[in-house]
Amino acid sequence: MGIQISRRVAQLEPSETLAITAKAKKLRAEGKDVLGFGAGEPDFETPKYINDAAKAALDAGFTKYTPASGIDELRAAVADQFFVHNGVRIKPSQVLISCGAKHALANAMMALLQEGDTALVPAPYWVSIPAQIKLACAEPKILYTDESTGFKITPAQLKQNLSPDVKMIYLNSPNNPTGAVYTKPELEELSDILRSYPHVAILSDEIYNSLVYDNLQMISFLAIAPDLADRIIVFNGVSKSYSMTGWRIGWAIGPENVIAGMGKLQSQVTSNPTSFAQKGALAAITCEHADLAKWVAEFDRRRKLSVQGFCSIPDISCRMPEGAFYIFPKVSKYYGKALDGIAITGSASMCDALMERAGVALIPGAAFGTDEYLRFSYAASEDAIKKGISRIQNAFARMK
Repeated sequence: MGIQISRRVAQLEPSETLAITAKAKKLRAEGKDVLGFGAGEPDFETPKYINDAAKAALDAGFTKYTPASGIDELRAAVADQFFVHNGVRIKPSQVLISCGAKHALANAMMALLQEGDTALVPAPYWVSIPAQIKLACAEPKILYTDESTGFKITPAQLKQNLSPDVKMIYLNSPNNPTGAVYTKPELEELSDILRSYPHVAILSDEIYNSLVYDNLQMISFLAIAPDLADRIIVFNGVSKSYSMTGWRIGWAIGPENVIAGMGKLQSQVTSNPTSFAQKGALAAITCEHADLAKWVAEFDRRRKLSVQGFCSIPDISCRMPEGAFYIFPKVSKYYGKALDGIAITGSASMCDALMERAGVALIPGAAFGTDEYLRFSYAASEDAIKKGISRIQNAFARMK
């Protein structure tokens, strides 16, 4: 029989996005023509000045342990960048550098939650959040949203679901998978309600904050409600804005006692983030990111092309996202049909059918807590998007 894994791991679902991306790569390696629209990473190359900084660090022998919470220069640079972007001054001691923003979030869940606690999670949610909450022995309480509210929770919905056992709320803006962005008035309304619940920690995931469209102004939740600074933890990193997903450098900004606790946990789990990757991240946020405006403009063109393509398919609705690089079309009117012999019973079977019969890889909405939808990442070339949309349109036309 052998040894058994723990219940907490046995109940854990693997990341759907990583699994589908891996399957698409495997099919391509077998010679099959599969276009991938599942991965949550920019398709642009990491800017050369960042690579050069990491290479220089390697050449200088910067390959040893660093402080567990990150090098002092990077923590200070994150604090400075936050002040420039949001007008809120923080100390370097309020910054924890981790092995990606996902790692920083996991640190926060483990540091703040325990058995019997509840964490509020608006859906659609990023796939890893409920799993991380459960690993911290707490329970996620899902707050469902839809297109009628722009995939955003309302003040009434928040107030209705707050209770003494709720110790945390997780907010993600711009959102993965919907691209929804909370406006300043909307965040102010939510913060007004949360002021009456001082036991609730507020986790604000702002990893896509630089990728917004239509002249939208992104502002951190901490800048919206600085009086709640002792309860707000902001998460960000270099993965999305600088196309550095594989570098695994992210951070948390929060109260000193919480950041210290998260750092203590990190010291026992991973030690420090990779030394020379920290030097690359330092260059990323202290030098001019000349490519960003060009990237955003390119994403904007792809965003409009993708939405237009899905909206041209009968019985599919797709709202225009305000940020990130995903669209979230509603496809449930096709459930109960079949594509070339594969029955479509929900978003998972639809994604299987689209990969097998149309050569396109998307992520099922069920992975994000909303089965009626699919997530399509437009972090791909315009040619790939046009080709992929054409395949998808043909596939839906064949469903019967």
